[in-house]
Amino acid sequence: MSVLTGRTAVVTGGSRGIGRAIALKLASLGANVAIVYAGRTDAAQAVCGELECLGVKALACQCDVADFAAVKETVGAVKAGFGTIDILVNNAGITRDGLIAMMGEEAFDAVLDANLKGAFNLIRHCTPIFMRQRRGKIINISSVVGLSGNSGQANYSASKAGLIGLTKSVAKELSSRGVCCNAIAPGLIQTEMTRDLEGSPLLSAIPLGRAGQPEEVAELAAFLASPASDYITGEVIRIDGGMCM
Repeated sequence: MSVLTGRTAVVTGGSRGIGRAIALKLASLGANVAIVYAGRTDAAQAVCGELECLGVKALACQCDVADFAAVKETVGAVKAGFGTIDILVNNAGITRDGLIAMMGEEAFDAVLDANLKGAFNLIRHCTPIFMRQRRGKIINISSVVGLSGNSGQANYSASKAGLIGLTKSVAKELSSRGVCCNAIAPGLIQTEMTRDLEGSPLLSAIPLGRAGQPEEVAELAAFLASPASDYITGEVIRIDGGMCM
């Protein structure tokens, strides 16, 4: 029996990139997986097909994670379909990069709503489930720019720094109920979101000399979702090739 057999995971932003890699890894360990996606139905259905080929149940849920009521409905649908939720991976995120002197209010609000409020919404609606069953794993995908900041990404950096504060507060609130909440802070990972950074000077700032792969982040997420991490909570773990050490 695999370590996550019988468990149910919700992965936001699960139709591509890091989210897809995490969904596939959790499924390979036996977890049933619900992926939450914003707009790419074809990609979400394709991922569900891949998950089912691994012998688990899969569900694709289209939802705006920034919408409190819509998230409540989605969490209810997942619980109804799978019986419970054991693992929550808050991976959904967007960018609207620009220098602070020229950044519009919409660009700031959109990123905070999707990246930070979205994570709050999922945590808020999954928490009663976790508390009743006295177990749960929450994994928030932050970023190294939430630790160090980044020029041209004031909104994105603020959202990812906010995720770190959210992670630590949730860890303190829910630890007495057996719920662990941790954050992963990736560096430069090869995804659609970072494709324009290839050949960037950022690569020279990485001691290991390369960008990371989504599957490497997925391995870390799988560890944090597994019983092996039951005594780890409130942590922020960088996976950045040494960029921010």
